[in-house]
Amino acid sequence: MTTNTPKTQWQYLEQRPHPWRKQLYFKGKRLKAFDVWMTMLVENMSPEETAEDWDLPLAAIKEAIQYCQTHQDLLRREADEERRRLEAKGISLDPKITT
Repeated sequence: MTTNTPKTQWQYLEQRPHPWRKQLYFKGKRLKAFDVWMTMLVENMSPEETAEDWDLPLAAIKEAIQYCQTHQDLLRREADEERRRLEAKGISLDPKITT
C-alpha cells in the first residue's frame, strides 16, 4: 500500500539505530544535524562559515538547516528526554553559580 505523503529523501543525513532517538545524523559521521545547527545559531555563524568550521559541504549544512527547521518538535522532545535521563542519573545541566 502506498500513501500520498511524500517521504523526504535526504542526501547528507540519515537515521541511526537508537532506542529512542529518531533525529538525523550526517552520513558517515557521529554528528547530529541538530548539534551543527545549534552551534551555528549560538555562534552566529553563516552556513558558509559553519561548513568550513565542521569540514562539511555547504549543501550538507543547508540540508541540516532545512531538516532542523522542519523537525523542531521532534528535536525539542528529544532534548527534553535527554535532559530527563541525565537528571535521573544525577547530572544537572543548570549552570553552577560561584561566588
